[in-house]
Amino acid sequence: MEPVEIVEDGLLLRPWRAADADEVHRACQDPDIQRWTTVPRPYLPEHALAFVTTISATAWAQDTGAPFAVCDADTGELLASCGLVSVDRALDSAEVGYWTAPWARGRGVAVRATRAVARWAFDALKLRRLTWQAEIGNHASRLVALRAGFRVEGELRLAHPADGGRPEGWIGSLLPAELTAPGAPVPYGPATLQARRAAVFGRPQPVLFATAGGTELRLRALEEKDLAEVVRTCQDEETVRWTTVPHPYRPEHAEGYLHDLVRPAWARGTAAMFAVADPEDRYVASLDLRILAADPLVADVGFMTAPHARGRGYLPAALIAVCAWGFTTLGLARVEWRANVGNTASRRAAEKAGFTVEGTLRGGIPHRGERQDVWVGGLLPQDLR
Repeated sequence: MEPVEIVEDGLLLRPWRAADADEVHRACQDPDIQRWTTVPRPYLPEHALAFVTTISATAWAQDTGAPFAVCDADTGELLASCGLVSVDRALDSAEVGYWTAPWARGRGVAVRATRAVARWAFDALKLRRLTWQAEIGNHASRLVALRAGFRVEGELRLAHPADGGRPEGWIGSLLPAELTAPGAPVPYGPATLQARRAAVFGRPQPVLFATAGGTELRLRALEEKDLAEVVRTCQDEETVRWTTVPHPYRPEHAEGYLHDLVRPAWARGTAAMFAVADPEDRYVASLDLRILAADPLVADVGFMTAPHARGRGYLPAALIAVCAWGFTTLGLARVEWRANVGNTASRRAAEKAGFTVEGTLRGGIPHRGERQDVWVGGLLPQDLR
């Protein structure tokens, strides 16, 4: 491919130059670029120089990629990197990759650049599909892809996972008919649910606070130090009776819960699972808020209390805190609660938190090999006490 320049939507996309090396080196010191992309770590001046000269020129010459420097069309300031990688002429397909310099974020640069590259790829190169990949948890990249028109269609295991990162990635695709015109309103704008949740789940899990009687509780991410207490709680006969925890419950179950369920759920943005801790930071309960795949405005809750902490009003207080966070921060419209008929402790906690028990769902859930009747309740924002 012959290197080209693209001018669109206030941006100039041009081939890289040797003179860009210093700015590329400065941009790639950014922790987010080092965390979420495949740039070398540490990123040295020689890496930047090789990228803007040898690596970039070779991609163009060998028809394997089209890397662009993204600049302000008026001032020429370097703002980002965006381009095609893994060009496959046999499939008429290529992958899009991008990063934004820290000084240029919050201006829609990556979205505008991605749409400009996509338009050129479809019109000039006659490609029939573009793909996008990112490590699960990279919500900023996912949001750019969604705003550019990509459909995020699933997950795949990454061929080259980042050191310390997750081994799974999101994958999406874009077809020519799905690309919007230059300057058109960007879908999934800053006020939408997608943007709102990307900002939440793209950061570490927050710490929430609740008060039960005179006790202040902290709701935080589950940690390794909590697992022994989780095991004790899940071996308790009441927990076994009313929940679906494995039985008999062993330490490896708790480790799997943390590493294979809790942390991936936050990375995917599908659930927030909190450990409730007392003033000494000792685990006293678990509380999960899970967004429903069928309706992203609805979540359900699940919880359990350590035997030594029961009867102290901890769960109603924690439920109120988590649901309030879900309404105000995640934009939920409804939170649902379910419990096996007869689980009066769970029902009392839900009702004290403001849930309305709306009925009984016969054979509503599988429970240890049988279908069980369940109580169903709901909480709306105006119900919070």
